[in-house]
Amino acid sequence: MSSDAVILDPRSGMQALIDALDTAGYRVLGPVLRDGVIVYDDVVSESAMPTGVRVEQGAGRWRVFQDARPERFSWTPGADSWKRFVFPARSEVLRIRRTDGSWTTGQPAAPDRPLALLGARDCEVRALGVLDTVMLGPNHPDARYAQRRADAFVVAVTCGEPSSTCWCTSMGGGPQPHDGFDLRITELSDHAGHRLLVQPGSDRGEQIMAVLPGSDAHNADIDSAAHVVQRSVDRLPVRLPGAELPALLAGSELHPHWDDVAARCLSCSNCTMVCPTCFCSSFSDHTSLDNDEAFRTQEWASCFQLDHSYLGGRPVRATTAQRYRQWLTHKLQTWTAQMGTTGCVGCGRCTTWCPAGIDIIEEARAVIGSQMVAARLQPVDVYVHPR
Repeated sequence: MSSDAVILDPRSGMQALIDALDTAGYRVLGPVLRDGVIVYDDVVSESAMPTGVRVEQGAGRWRVFQDARPERFSWTPGADSWKRFVFPARSEVLRIRRTDGSWTTGQPAAPDRPLALLGARDCEVRALGVLDTVMLGPNHPDARYAQRRADAFVVAVTCGEPSSTCWCTSMGGGPQPHDGFDLRITELSDHAGHRLLVQPGSDRGEQIMAVLPGSDAHNADIDSAAHVVQRSVDRLPVRLPGAELPALLAGSELHPHWDDVAARCLSCSNCTMVCPTCFCSSFSDHTSLDNDEAFRTQEWASCFQLDHSYLGGRPVRATTAQRYRQWLTHKLQTWTAQMGTTGCVGCGRCTTWCPAGIDIIEEARAVIGSQMVAARLQPVDVYVHPR
């Protein structure tokens, strides 16, 4: 037997996990199927979470369908990401009110409960780590982000059904999370039945796991989990040499391919809005017409917006080609020098939710193809995640 892993029933065990997190004082968030799309929202019952749901995913395409199998995590994430809860799309940051000739200021109250994120894939766990690096950096930490992110409990899940747009293995990830979580779930379905293997990743995770109504996992369960990981790895060939991209993309500012992709790009900002690591935002001030009050809001912004690079009376990046180049090279090249980490986790959202079906991998290959051949940096056939 394995003393550091337990087996849970996919239904009663999942409900017990939700209840345990709620009792421990967390706001439990998880996947919910709504209007044909999987989104993340508050969950109090396991019945609200997807069961037997699968996803057809490709460039410019995401479709969900139901089958008779009972799996709980057989889908790949939709447009929604956990970023929305720690870095909201729109939030108030300051409110000023005039009362009896004096001014008072106030800020939104801190969350009353820490978050519990139930069902985060490896790409999503790593995306939170990227955001932490950006938003909690020592030079300019974001106090509001820190409040929302504080004490968050992460229940990660092994990705057993990667999609055609997933490419996490090219960017240093893989189907199974290895750090950044408190509990990890691997869904098993074989001759021994349908069950959830739960393993701890922190002391907090061990404390929650100790109150769950599970049985000790056997070595056969651990072996079955390894098979799930390897099956996913076999479906995730490395498509780009992620670690080499900063060097390969350097000096590509005038590459003719930027004009080619600009002829297809709508400059709609979909790719940046669904990206779990994009952090650009704008601030605006608003005044009330019926009282002496004003407030300041922060909203997501995009480098595809014309006014994003407005400087000195004009936009510095006035063409779609320039804006697409800025986005792709920032993600895959300059982010590393700026933040010390890659800006892309290979989740595939930007490709899936692009209305023109533009694939970031294919566009990057078109730009760096000759350098890859010259440097003999062809992607390997299969990536094996380190254990």
